[in-house]
Amino acid sequence: MPERVILVGMMGAGKTTVGRLLADRLQWGYLDSDAQVMASTGSSVPELFAERGEEAFRAEESRVLAEALSSPEPVVVSAAAGVVLLPGNRDLLQRSGVVVWLRADPRVLARRVGKGEGRPLLGDQPAARLADLYEVRKPLYESVAQVTIDVDGLTPDQVIDRLLAEPVLADRGIGAGRSR
Repeated sequence: MPERVILVGMMGAGKTTVGRLLADRLQWGYLDSDAQVMASTGSSVPELFAERGEEAFRAEESRVLAEALSSPEPVVVSAAAGVVLLPGNRDLLQRSGVVVWLRADPRVLARRVGKGEGRPLLGDQPAARLADLYEVRKPLYESVAQVTIDVDGLTPDQVIDRLLAEPVLADRGIGAGRSR
């Protein structure tokens, strides 16, 4: 199986930023689930929610996740925040590579997402909604993650340094300055 590092976590945790930088450092491919959904549908996440509803969005999210995790080349995948909600996706994540939970405190997430523009699940009270979503998703992220990195107060490069120092990656020959 090709090597894959899959980043999971709440919106605002830094999956896209860290994913791109990690892929560059490893000299691997990079795929972002949200970007893949937009590319394949021609619609933004808010447009999909408005036009087709959350269930249709989740189905598209699952489809692009499966596509990303079928890459024959080493790849870093930034998975959409809600991808862990479906049991089939959690199973796919666990058997497809090293799953890394970028864990952030809901208050930090609220600061990062601000008013929640472009994030249809947050409504008009983003901080409260993020806290609620976090409580639902926390055990799901825990259930799939082989590595958890607390990202509060860290720069993206510090997150990557901690990640690459993890034994589960070293055992696969990933990290510690090595790339494939």
